[in-house]
Amino acid sequence: MANIARCEVGDELPALVKQPDREQLVKYAAGSGDFNPLHYDPDFPQAQEIGANLVHGRFKYAALGQLVSDWLGHQGFVRRISASYRGMDRLGEAITCRGRVVAIGRERGRRVVLLALWTENAEGRRTTEGTAEVVCEP
Repeated sequence: MANIARCEVGDELPALVKQPDREQLVKYAAGSGDFNPLHYDPDFPQAQEIGANLVHGRFKYAALGQLVSDWLGHQGFVRRISASYRGMDRLGEAITCRGRVVAIGRERGRRVVLLALWTENAEGRRTTEGTAEVVCEP
């Protein structure tokens, strides 16, 4: 957990690595209501064509939320978070969640920190990009 009151533009958030297995994707399908077999059925034709099942985009969104929440700790709250899916992540491959402080401001006596967020696949390519805005007391 970082000291949000002392963070500076350019600071990196500690990376968070996820490597979901089939059981996690089945549970995520149940929790999210997204039962597309592309995410969990190895015999699904599209999964066979691609060579693996694909991780839910919303799983990556949730992982970015965890990255921000872990970094923020109990020093404030997440006001806003968004993500855009730019590529596929395959079952069993590592997904690295990363973030960087891009702007710091003040609003009604509170510190407002804008973060750039992204996930990288096993080859280091960005597969999800997003932003978050966190607010903390001075």
